[in-house]
Amino acid sequence: MKHLHSTLNMAEATQSNAELLEWPKKDKRRFLHVVYRVGDLDRTIKFYTECFGMKLLRKRDIPEEKYANAFLGFGPEQSHFVVELTYNYGVTSYDIGTGFGHFAIATPDVYKLVEDIRAKGGNITREPGPVKGGKSVIAFVKDPDGYAFELIQRSSTPEPLCQVMLRVGDLERSIKFYEKTLGLRVVKKTDRPEYKYTIAMLGYAEEHETTVLELTYNYGVTEYTKGNAYAQVAIGTDDVYKSAEVVNIVTQELGGKITRQPGPVPGLNTKITSFLDPDGWKTVLVDNQDFLKELE
Repeated sequence: MKHLHSTLNMAEATQSNAELLEWPKKDKRRFLHVVYRVGDLDRTIKFYTECFGMKLLRKRDIPEEKYANAFLGFGPEQSHFVVELTYNYGVTSYDIGTGFGHFAIATPDVYKLVEDIRAKGGNITREPGPVKGGKSVIAFVKDPDGYAFELIQRSSTPEPLCQVMLRVGDLERSIKFYEKTLGLRVVKKTDRPEYKYTIAMLGYAEEHETTVLELTYNYGVTEYTKGNAYAQVAIGTDDVYKSAEVVNIVTQELGGKITRQPGPVPGLNTKITSFLDPDGWKTVLVDNQDFLKELE
């Protein structure tokens, strides 16, 4: 009898897990911001506003914690993906590492944007032109800290800040991890055997109308250095507690781990939870209502 009871419990647990794992797909999720560290806040703000045409949305200085933040983007944080720059007092440079790839900006005219950036002394690392074996026009530039930005030609887009690219050691594992933990779906996948890489774009809508997480797998490369420059992506959720339960289940199967249990941030009262993927890349989930309150 005892044996039967435990089997029933397991069946119930399996069923509630299955229901729980559906949660990320039902949840109201969107990319809120990407967080990374810079050596001079004003220098980066100047570059992003003058060269990229971003707007400075908010800025805060926290002297007792010895850091300052600035949020920049192409539209209000209520509806747009933005960058959150962190400046730590006295730290003027960071190691970007080999795992971080690039951010991307969609613009109607890549050639014109590159000329503007060049005129302002920006570093163009790939001249504008069509991608190898394709039609889309792109260019690459580096910001003052050495972060790469891909510029992608798109006639119009509701979200110009459109990519965060990270390198991973096992693409299938990563895709499964992000589908299950974040409810993201693969909106595009491209294998380029001639260049020995495969990429997958994951998003909550089609690639041209949203921000995607671009994961790159280079044949045979299973590990990268993380450096100390890039920090994390933040994504909105209606329930950090339920979301953390899902992450907990998925990490047991695929790796990764929760680094901050769900709950309010002291002093801010915004509820968050954070976790690492199997490669060690970090995601923070932020309560949607709390986030909007914070913006007010």
